[in-house]
Amino acid sequence: MLRTRVMTRFSRLFPTASIGAYLIALAVGVALPLLVFVGFLMYQLENHERERLSADTAEDAQLIARSVDRELQDMATTLRLLVASPELASRDLRAFHNRTQNSLRSNSLFVILVDKDGQLKLNTRVPFDTPLGKAGNVPSVLSVVKSGVTEVSNVFVGTTSGKWVFNVAAPVPKEVSPSGDVMIITQNAEDLKKLISTEGLPSGWSAAVLDGSGHVVTSAGAEKMAEGSQFPVDTLHLMTGFKGTIEDVGGNGKQMYGYAQITGWTWKAVVWGPIASAQEGINTTWRQLISGGVIFIAIAALSAYMVARQLRQPIRQIAHMAERMGAGEIVSPVQTRITEANQVAIALSNASFDRSQAEDRTHLVLHELVHRTKNILTLVQAMMRQLARQDTSMEEFQKAIGNRLQGLGKSVEALARAQWTGVAMRRVIEIHMSTFAEVADRVDIGGEDFVLTAEAVQNLGLILHELATNSIKYGALSVPQGKVRIFWMDIKEEGAESPKMALTWEETGGPLVTEPKRKGFGTTIIQRHATAAFSAVVEVDFRPEGLVWTLLGPRAKFERREGGDTIQSIAI
Repeated sequence: MLRTRVMTRFSRLFPTASIGAYLIALAVGVALPLLVFVGFLMYQLENHERERLSADTAEDAQLIARSVDRELQDMATTLRLLVASPELASRDLRAFHNRTQNSLRSNSLFVILVDKDGQLKLNTRVPFDTPLGKAGNVPSVLSVVKSGVTEVSNVFVGTTSGKWVFNVAAPVPKEVSPSGDVMIITQNAEDLKKLISTEGLPSGWSAAVLDGSGHVVTSAGAEKMAEGSQFPVDTLHLMTGFKGTIEDVGGNGKQMYGYAQITGWTWKAVVWGPIASAQEGINTTWRQLISGGVIFIAIAALSAYMVARQLRQPIRQIAHMAERMGAGEIVSPVQTRITEANQVAIALSNASFDRSQAEDRTHLVLHELVHRTKNILTLVQAMMRQLARQDTSMEEFQKAIGNRLQGLGKSVEALARAQWTGVAMRRVIEIHMSTFAEVADRVDIGGEDFVLTAEAVQNLGLILHELATNSIKYGALSVPQGKVRIFWMDIKEEGAESPKMALTWEETGGPLVTEPKRKGFGTTIIQRHATAAFSAVVEVDFRPEGLVWTLLGPRAKFERREGGDTIQSIAI
């Protein structure tokens, strides 16, 4: 019942539609999960590519940072060599100026010597005798004097060059300090551009070197920034740690930034660009997947429609066969291009023949049922006449009739389930003993099973019901230790034309048995009726230890033969 309700509710989810609509829905239903799964794999691949891009971006930034670090380290090394020059020790600044100017000119490096107040003492950008003022980046000079270590300055516009420059400054040893307090190597910011390569970066990406204040020292790429311009502060604040990547939403779409701190200095290298351009291959694959998926679903739906057209005609032909069959015709199978449809057509054709035969059989069964109904009514009338002759009250009469009709009803029910073809011997006994459920487990059944005729089922049912009722009232089944044994066997007699069968009801373990002085309707059933119904000899032995009832009659009166039963009248 629960399964039926679930199936009913489930079927409501599907509307009434043509087979074409369902096939198209099936095609789309199969294609969509496949496309969704492929999309999921593409999403996983995209995430993997995003992680790889993040790692590559951080590595590119670190490569630039290493190149700039080597440049600054070279400048710092040059400073260490210059402060040890003998010209400084001898305070011959002109000779130092000329030698340094000639040796560093090819590297676009210039040397500046200043005192602790920022006053220029020497500048190789100009001739030695040129009047000099104060340094263009005095705070950087003061920071070196205070820290006593080599430092790199922020980018600034040089006073002499008028260009964006930066300084690497180192304190001068005390033995040469009379010549100056801080020695500086200055370089134009644009000269560092040679250290920034964008060839290995994705299309549309850029790179830059930032000073300690976040201003651009130099930049290259699609979004090249001018020297000295401020790098976006909000983005700069997100660049924490020695190196890493961040994602930020800018005006050109989603951007990725890779950054790396230049070791030992305040500068950092930055690489950035739109993620979409770096993942152009993935995006192209997404577009191809979407367009291909649409085409795939369209082809699947079209294929389903064409298949539906091929199915529609055979279904209509089979439906026409069913209509003719419903009108009572015997139909011949149609031939289609679908094997299963041909099988259904053959099955319908066979069913039309079977139906015709079944109708004939039904008419025969109805005719048979009329005879059997008359037979049962005759039996009921005989029972009522016999009971009416006894000196009983109306209540006892009704009870006696009701009990026996109940037993007869069980036999009729068993026969109806078997379509009146007969019931097995053991099954008949079990059915009638089940009426007395409280004692059924104390009844033993033995004998080789066989199928009884319809009349034998009814008559034997009456007899078993009477024997069981009597045993429960007065016999072995009236006490807990009592038992009943029902068994049958074939008896072969010399000269007999047909085999006989003996059926025995044997009681043990009950109260002491005495033969009753008055014979009632029950005695009539188990003796006279049993004798007449089975053309048998009945013996009733009232043994003290328990009743023994034996019926000996032709087996043909019991066993159902091929070809059906013959109609018998029953008299009591």
